[in-house]
Amino acid sequence: MYKLFCDTNCELWYTEAEALGLNVIRMPYVLDGQEYYYDLGKETDFAHFYKRMREGSVPTTSAINEQNYTDYFEPVLAAGEDIYYITFSHKLSATFESMDRAIAALKEKYPEREIRTFDTKSISLGAGFQVRLAAEKYNAGATMDELDEFLTEVRAHTKVYFIVDNLVYLKRGGRISAMTAAFGTLLGIKPLISVVEDGSLKSVGKVKGAKRVVSEFLRLMEQHGCDVKGHRVEVLQADCPEMGDALVSALKEQFGEGIQLDYQIVGPVIASHCGPGTLGIIFYGNR
Repeated sequence: MYKLFCDTNCELWYTEAEALGLNVIRMPYVLDGQEYYYDLGKETDFAHFYKRMREGSVPTTSAINEQNYTDYFEPVLAAGEDIYYITFSHKLSATFESMDRAIAALKEKYPEREIRTFDTKSISLGAGFQVRLAAEKYNAGATMDELDEFLTEVRAHTKVYFIVDNLVYLKRGGRISAMTAAFGTLLGIKPLISVVEDGSLKSVGKVKGAKRVVSEFLRLMEQHGCDVKGHRVEVLQADCPEMGDALVSALKEQFGEGIQLDYQIVGPVIASHCGPGTLGIIFYGNR
């Protein structure tokens, strides 16, 4: 027997994580000097968080330490069960160095137990999209090897795109240069960001003007052969519900009211790096 783990950077809503029986590792953020651990929206004050960001507060995130991972994993191992942890992209955080140290120590202490991890090479609901499908397989009785094979296939088809409103957050995180940020803001140009094959973020295009964002997302869905009949489409907005609503309406108009949609707000950990006004879409692409 084994337990299935994920972390809150997958951004599945807490009700879904609970329904799927997931063991969830909470990721930290600091706002106005106070540390929080994201709870997938259960008690999160999103309005306060985004209000403070728009007022100039600069939230920060950090890696959890080795002991944190040990505290999550050891009770499961001590109970005689194994662990399968589906993570967000290892390219986007130093937290996995702590995880690796914790796992190495635990394997020495519990040599008969197995701890396996799978890197989704994605973030936010790009990771959550994969976690949900894996959890359904897990609950149907899939083995670890079967999950490895299944997730490797799903990962290759998971497409993640987002547009940011203010380039300062990407600049602060080192994703774009100061000069690019200055010109982009001046000209109203917004970078189109994607999670690429190795799990890192990359600017893959530019969109000028908010009105063109929706049409660009629809174009990308067509380009990748989005499987709207077999899989859900995920829409995320960071305190820009008008843009999110417009994208949802366009998706329903394009694909019909029966399209399987998840639509939710970006959590504080991810929003600390992308900023208010970010709009994202995640889907299963057949090509």
